[in-house]
Amino acid sequence: MPNPPASLSILIPLYNEEEFIRELLTRVLAAPLPGNLTREIIVTDDGSTDGSDLVVEELAAKHPEIRLLRHPRNLGKGAAIRTAVAQASGEYCLIQDADLEYDPQEYGHLLKPLLEGKADAVYGSRFMIVGERRVMYYWHSVANRWITGLCNLVANVNLTDMGTGYKAFRTAVLAETPLISNGFSFEPEITIKTARRGARIYEVPVSYHGRTYEEGKKIHFRDAVKMLLSIYRFSHTGDLYRDPGAKTLHALSAAPKFNRWMADTIRPFVGQRVLEIGSGIGNLTRALVAGRARYTATDLNPEHLARLASRFHRPNLVVRHLDLTSPADFAPLANSMDTVICLNVLEHVEDDPLGLANIFYALDHGGRAIVLVPEGQSVFGTIDVALGHFRRYSETELKTKMEAAGFVVEQIVRFNRVSRFPWYVSGRILKRTSLGWNQMRLYDRFVWLWRRIDRFLPWHPTSIIGIARKP
Repeated sequence: MPNPPASLSILIPLYNEEEFIRELLTRVLAAPLPGNLTREIIVTDDGSTDGSDLVVEELAAKHPEIRLLRHPRNLGKGAAIRTAVAQASGEYCLIQDADLEYDPQEYGHLLKPLLEGKADAVYGSRFMIVGERRVMYYWHSVANRWITGLCNLVANVNLTDMGTGYKAFRTAVLAETPLISNGFSFEPEITIKTARRGARIYEVPVSYHGRTYEEGKKIHFRDAVKMLLSIYRFSHTGDLYRDPGAKTLHALSAAPKFNRWMADTIRPFVGQRVLEIGSGIGNLTRALVAGRARYTATDLNPEHLARLASRFHRPNLVVRHLDLTSPADFAPLANSMDTVICLNVLEHVEDDPLGLANIFYALDHGGRAIVLVPEGQSVFGTIDVALGHFRRYSETELKTKMEAAGFVVEQIVRFNRVSRFPWYVSGRILKRTSLGWNQMRLYDRFVWLWRRIDRFLPWHPTSIIGIARKP
């Protein structure tokens, strides 16, 4: 059965563009789209006072692909885009300014890296000259290059035009990124946050037909100052995901020493044909993939799979979708692995016996399962709930369930006693819902100490690791 055609959501923030909006929408409707893309056009009127919204309303009555959303007062470009993203149903989003500075005929060029699966975001640069551009204000160009340079420094990218009004994204990237800027500060915010998420950002040259102030140009010196302040504001942000689980995974990426500690703990038990279940964004994959004959990194979340695919370029690595509780997903893997790693996943599934049975099925005879789970129902708190944990385990429960699945349990390893009290305070007393970026960075600084003292601490660990063989 053929896949349904992909769809494009064209997002148009609108404020007092009565002179241009009719022509702009006419061009957007007529613009050729690559492949079999279908389109929806979402216009957010940001409190216009000149009748712009009425023009859109008239066109929407004739063209059902146009939708009009309204803000009761002017909030800014960023706010208008957020409103549109919340209503977007397309697989891809393209931001189109409501003036005529950018040509809709270039949609195919802008969307090409997205449709080829190479990019998560594409910026249309006015300074990568291939087409044509109107020669405009010198100081605007200077300011743009300075702001782009500073944003590049913070985001660790090398864009030529951060402030371009032509940007396209996979919709999931926009929808899952917490954006708060209302005005033009949206531009550095989305750039810094997508870059820090590890998104694959491409840049393509676009034509630019800029306007003068007499023709209605709206960006001013004060907006440049706000963008600079925004770059500083987001230079240390760890607020990159809406989902608490994704936030926690990102926080763990700020703790490379902790991840190495975890990897070093299980490394002696890891073989050559490895299946990692719930790889997330690859915090553990990075530490274990080298030197394996075949390493299969898996996850349920499409965003995590995209991040894994962009983060690692190794001939021994396979990235694939895998549901721990789906026998159909495991069918192609029957008896093919000498190691299955399942860290912080089993507690997320209600039917954990089925999950363990699938792990058993994927292992070759004599293969080993490495299953890490949180220990101690007594510290179950709001973080566990937010992360989707059904339970925390005792050593006896984990051992019993692994044996019931057919495993011979070799040992239960106690891991990370140090963080048990902070976890209890965060989840049971402070009622937090995720681990913080800065909290994990601070913890990571002292991992050298935690590794030395952990086994001597007299209380229960935060996690336990079941090491078991398939007979």
